[in-house]
Amino acid sequence: MQENPGKIVPDVPDIVRHPISLGPLPLPSRFFLAPLAGYTSLAFRLAVRGCGGLGLATTDLVNARSLIEGRPRAQELAETTEEDRPLSIQIYGAVIDEMERAARCVEAKGVPAVDINMGCPVRKVVKGGGGSALMCQVDRAVDLVAAVVGAVKVPVTVKMRLGWDDETLSAPELARAFEQVGVAGVIVHGRTRAQGFKGSVNRAGIRAVVEAVDRIPVVANGDIRTIVDAASMFAETGCAAISIGRGALANPFFFRQLDHWARTGNPGPDPSYEERIDLMERHFHGLVSRRGERFGCLQFRKILKWYFHFTRMPRPLYRRLLNLSSPSLFDEVVAIARIEGPDSPPPGHYEVHVPVPSGAIDKW
Repeated sequence: MQENPGKIVPDVPDIVRHPISLGPLPLPSRFFLAPLAGYTSLAFRLAVRGCGGLGLATTDLVNARSLIEGRPRAQELAETTEEDRPLSIQIYGAVIDEMERAARCVEAKGVPAVDINMGCPVRKVVKGGGGSALMCQVDRAVDLVAAVVGAVKVPVTVKMRLGWDDETLSAPELARAFEQVGVAGVIVHGRTRAQGFKGSVNRAGIRAVVEAVDRIPVVANGDIRTIVDAASMFAETGCAAISIGRGALANPFFFRQLDHWARTGNPGPDPSYEERIDLMERHFHGLVSRRGERFGCLQFRKILKWYFHFTRMPRPLYRRLLNLSSPSLFDEVVAIARIEGPDSPPPGHYEVHVPVPSGAIDKW
């Protein structure tokens, strides 16, 4: 451990200092942006990439049938640019032919990787046999993954949970089988489908997946919000990389800090107030340029509270943005915020609230 202006900084695991790749695809770091439905849009991905340190980003999950039919929502979720690299488009479905064709659509877009979702616990995905439902059908899951791998030349990964519930922790068996049919890596969220998003991540469960494979990287996901969390995840699971979701929403500069820590042993300085405002501005205008003024403003309003905590802009200015309806209002408020400066230093840690379905998980 090292001291860093009042903070304890963990030692850098040896693996973090070395390059990583997914099959033939080299990645700039071992720190990935996890998909979060409704949040990790192209605008957010580009804003985060501008901060530095990101190894790989993955889109929100895209319905395979909708993608091959060219439906507008699927096209929006799969939207990307040359600056949005390295990228993986995440597809889901239970029909092998549709998954093959969707993977070819991803490859035709010039996207360098395909990710298969076997982790989503939400009912509308599971009831069609996709998402985490596939973890209950090992043979079918392996057949589907093998078909997708055979359909494209780009690397294919699988995102999954540890299993359906504590009695069916199928992730190690599946990971071993997926490696044998040619996947380039697996990403494991350390909870079961029955847990939903509650309870603690089971790091021993992730380690069991790591120990089940011979060569492919296992990427750990879940409850990684600080550099201490990252270091302990590497140490306790033996994973090859980490995938960060809510931690990146709370602090989009997290990847820059992780990358600096990996290279120097220290996360470097916290982002300045100006850098935080710049990021918020890039994100907002990116949403408006792609979604239009009305939907861009609506989408930004649901994450405004995060940016208030992240920037610590004066509260009266935050209140003016609560009913944000135009880029001109946003630009006016941001110009004043730059002049006035923050009300107080940003918190060392802020827990982002991402709405998830409530009630019994079998009703999701």
